[in-house]
Amino acid sequence: MSVAPSASTVSLPPSFTGAAAPFRGGDAFADYRTADFPFLLHPDLAARELGAAVIAANDEFFAERENLLKPGPALFDPGDFGHKGKVMDGWETRRRRGADAQTPHPADGDHDWALVRLGAPGIIRGIVVDTAHFRGNHPQAISVEATAVAGSPAPEELLAAGVRWTVLVPPTSVGGHAANGFVVDAQARFTHLRLNQYPDGGIARLRAYGEVAPDPGWLSALGTFDVAALKNGGVVEDASDRFYSPPTNTIWPGRSRKMNDGWETRRRRDHGHDWIRYRLLEQAEIRAVEIDTAYLKGNSAGWAALWAQDGPDQPWVELLPRTRLQPDTNHRRVLQNPVVARHVRLDIYPDGGISRLRLHGSLSPAGAARLMARHQELDG
Repeated sequence: MSVAPSASTVSLPPSFTGAAAPFRGGDAFADYRTADFPFLLHPDLAARELGAAVIAANDEFFAERENLLKPGPALFDPGDFGHKGKVMDGWETRRRRGADAQTPHPADGDHDWALVRLGAPGIIRGIVVDTAHFRGNHPQAISVEATAVAGSPAPEELLAAGVRWTVLVPPTSVGGHAANGFVVDAQARFTHLRLNQYPDGGIARLRAYGEVAPDPGWLSALGTFDVAALKNGGVVEDASDRFYSPPTNTIWPGRSRKMNDGWETRRRRDHGHDWIRYRLLEQAEIRAVEIDTAYLKGNSAGWAALWAQDGPDQPWVELLPRTRLQPDTNHRRVLQNPVVARHVRLDIYPDGGISRLRLHGSLSPAGAARLMARHQELDG
């Protein structure tokens, strides 16, 4: 099967094709092919930490579908074999066969598929189909489709005839033992993906990078919620330091479970301070704040301050004065008066880290109206 990407929806920066050399020992990633993809600045909407799941697959004979969304790179143990063959850290299907002895090969278009529920609905900016450690048993080609279905649909509902799927990545040749990256240009909000591999084979990981597009109706029903949370549409715009861990960790769901699950900066040797700048999902009224230093003990920030801005031409106003932080502690503050903002800046002194920032409040009337208009535009 020889296929090429459509220039209108996807580009390959660069394109990897063909099988990798057999593993001969040493570092399994020494000949791994990858690139710096432009969409990696966005969060992975298919992350398990956000609630994503592989809800169905037509075949998972050699390796289960759930491996597709595991965090971190795929592992490889050359001596690990089970009753079905080589144990692989990915999703691997059996070898397809033709209809009979006269036609032993799979027919054109034969493929295996997996259905993925995104952890947060959103706009997809880039896809990575990672075939790490699948060297001669990777698919010849892949494609990715997306749809938006409200609620919690079952696999059979997603596969029903009336569901409209949008092609994000057309059938495209991919390489083995490689991070196959695809830039996506589809201005729509999606909730589910369908990953297809032609005709069969193995894929280690699937990543779907993009922007969260929350449901305004759900947020309105909640009333008060975290207006900076990633799952609600909050974004980290910039930060002074990303040395040990990414600042986006501070708006991920849940509490940190280990030290590198938060944001930690390198040690400063000057008299400056570190900071993160956030964009809220829309204009919001902030009424309470949480700054958590969970699992940061000898390296938590010493003090923190918060500043709010209601637009690029507006001044920064103090949201929380410089406040002493304790290690491994969740600090809660109720504001004396609500503060209206679209951006927030967290300053820490002099360095160190925090694990989570929560800004509890609700959308302003103007913010709610703009969010609803955007939602309707993305839903077509």
